[in-house]
Amino acid sequence: MTIAFRGGTLKGALATPPSKSHTHRAFLLAAMADGTSRVSNALCSDDTEATLRSCEAMGATVTESTDDADRPVVVIAGGGLRAPDGIIDVGNSGTTLRLLTGIVSVFDKAVELTGDESIRKRPMGPLLDALGRMGVECGSEEGRPPVTVKGPNRGGYTEIDGSVSSQFISSLMMTAPLLAEDTEIVVNGRILSDPYLDITGSMMSTAGAVCSREGNVFRIKGGTGYSAFEYRVPADFSSAAFPLVGAAIGGTGVTVTDLDLTDPQGDRRILDMLRLCGASVEVSDGDVTVSKGHLKALDLDMGSTPDLFPIVSVLLSTADGTSRLHGAPQLRHKESDRIESTVSMLKALGADAEETADGCIIRGRRRLAGGHVETRGDHRILMSAAIASLVCDGPVTVEDDGCYSVSYPDFPESMERIGLRVER
Repeated sequence: MTIAFRGGTLKGALATPPSKSHTHRAFLLAAMADGTSRVSNALCSDDTEATLRSCEAMGATVTESTDDADRPVVVIAGGGLRAPDGIIDVGNSGTTLRLLTGIVSVFDKAVELTGDESIRKRPMGPLLDALGRMGVECGSEEGRPPVTVKGPNRGGYTEIDGSVSSQFISSLMMTAPLLAEDTEIVVNGRILSDPYLDITGSMMSTAGAVCSREGNVFRIKGGTGYSAFEYRVPADFSSAAFPLVGAAIGGTGVTVTDLDLTDPQGDRRILDMLRLCGASVEVSDGDVTVSKGHLKALDLDMGSTPDLFPIVSVLLSTADGTSRLHGAPQLRHKESDRIESTVSMLKALGADAEETADGCIIRGRRRLAGGHVETRGDHRILMSAAIASLVCDGPVTVEDDGCYSVSYPDFPESMERIGLRVER
């Protein structure tokens, strides 16, 4: 089925989904923790369901319900995990794959992890090499899934390349409290998507882990395990970026509610980007209101905020001047080659954009034409194309494969409520 986005004028208020990154981590920490943990305001999406299934495969008991406000609550009885009986298939969830690869290294039985066609293209070599330095037996086909991991991992020293994915480092960090020895992780080179490591460390501490960081060196005390906890997942800034950018390019005032401006999510930087670009941004008690402004070109390092790359590219497509987005080579290894797919999306809609090795160059135009976008099954490309329709003279069409359900399950309906015209 084809879905057409026909622009409009955005106005109103909405709450965006809970954080996918936090939800993944909360589920896995709860599965490892001794006792029963309660995760409220969890994101229920295709990716996080893959993580829940993996928790159950390792012996955790999962109960799903809702609270008085009809928000999802997941109760997980964890601790005493065992190796799964069969292959773990993570579907399209790269976060599940990477975080779980470290965790299953605690078992003395070989565990195989795989996923869909997109997942089988994802690089895993740096993480497998780091686990190998800790005595774990790892197997793969040229460093890509399916991967096989056999422990037991006892901890100790390891090092890892930080230039591919911070999820590799998070995987090692989250595993470490379960290991017999203390763990020291030395990251070589620049750490891409660095803010996610602050999220990981903060959430580990909530569950009783003892971890510290000095620059590119992470130290985690072994043998502590995790204790049961209660955790409320915060709203997701990367999801909030879609209506906020929509307001900046085609709105008269959109308010996104219940954002935690103290949370270590790197994607909260979208507020600074909007201000720098010329949009009106007002913040009041966790509510953020954005209105259209005279937009100007920006030069932005996207290394710590790669998930914002497609929607920020849309923001800058009609800004005055030439914009440069750079510093994010890891975008080549997302659900799609997100540099190539973002630039292809912009060109299909009539924008002036070109790829670089680690980002793109965008020469702003007053309006875009519209057209058909190949999303490549990438949720952020589909949602960015939808928001781009606000500055297009014609409709923006995509094949509605439901890929937005990965992170924003009710995206079309949510955008319709604030004024985006959607036809199926």
